[in-house]
Amino acid sequence: MNRFTLDGSDALETHLAQTCENVLAGVKSLVPAAKLEGIALGGGYGRGEGGVLKTPSCDRPYNDLEFFVFIRGNAILAERKFRHPLHELGEKLSPEAGLEVEFKVLTLDKLRRSAPTMFYYDLVAGHRWILGDDSLFAGCEHHRDAVKIPLHEATRLLFNRCSGLLYSLEKLKRKDFGEAEADFVGRNLAKAQLAYGDVLLAAHGQYHWSCRERHARLAKFDFKGDLVCAAPLLEQHAAGVEFKLHPKRSTEPRKDLASRYAELSEHGRCLWMWLESKRLGLLFKAPYDYVMTRVDKCPETSALRNRLVNARAFGAGGLLCAHYPRERLFHALVLLLWGDDDFEKVRSELQTDQTDFAALVTAYARLWGRFN
Repeated sequence: MNRFTLDGSDALETHLAQTCENVLAGVKSLVPAAKLEGIALGGGYGRGEGGVLKTPSCDRPYNDLEFFVFIRGNAILAERKFRHPLHELGEKLSPEAGLEVEFKVLTLDKLRRSAPTMFYYDLVAGHRWILGDDSLFAGCEHHRDAVKIPLHEATRLLFNRCSGLLYSLEKLKRKDFGEAEADFVGRNLAKAQLAYGDVLLAAHGQYHWSCRERHARLAKFDFKGDLVCAAPLLEQHAAGVEFKLHPKRSTEPRKDLASRYAELSEHGRCLWMWLESKRLGLLFKAPYDYVMTRVDKCPETSALRNRLVNARAFGAGGLLCAHYPRERLFHALVLLLWGDDDFEKVRSELQTDQTDFAALVTAYARLWGRFN
């Protein structure tokens, strides 16, 4: 891929290329040559579909720059040794880059051995090498097949984007609502618009690393079936693609954003119930049906490991729970977004004594940061 963006100015392309050169020099200064196998740029810019923020003076970058640093040796030791120095490098480079520079430490051995995920698919199928070439991905062919992406990955994508809706709702409820809040809400509504169509494609094995190709596939998708909210997905997805490629800072008034939120939230509820019914093999007609049905919502995880994770997170009593903590977030999200303001169950799931909506969302965000 020769470009970082579809239609960004030459100056923007040069700026992004220089940022990559700065990243290469910075990583080489931290990681010994004998340890450093490669550096790949992922995300939209790595796939040639990075966002271009048009301003009166120039084109500017918008999305984060996500670099993957491949280290030889043990994955755990590599993460422990290089994560913090690379994080500091990202903080140092971000101001000049004009956007957040992020690093992820990986080993090629771990990547080759790992099961398919949407995250690994996006990386292996669409990237830009800063150091190295595609020969490094030999043995990673299973990550290039979107059909192999498991259904729980579609749930995880929807979970994260609906979490963005929850954070947007909290901002919409605030007494003071300014430009920063409007931009946050507008951005997360656009992410949800894109994600809804992506989730539908992923659930049917038709996901693709390119947002433009995903939209082309969605346009040909047969929406017949039991998904009653399918009708607006194509139009919403088109708006999401446009925002991803040509983002804008929202200046919409709270009233208009709240109206858009209400529509997207309802479509999200419909899609969540459909997807989870499909994934778990049960029929969920309403949020409380989903929350109160005692079925493992993360069956892909290990019960023994889950008990240890719960004990670490919630104390010794966590050993009694064999379900992964993300299930708590699933339940809390569904109730906070689509419940009837009965927060007793939410408090139980989040292990908090908070009572008001904003405080519960804060507690949710804290747990989400650990188990998203």
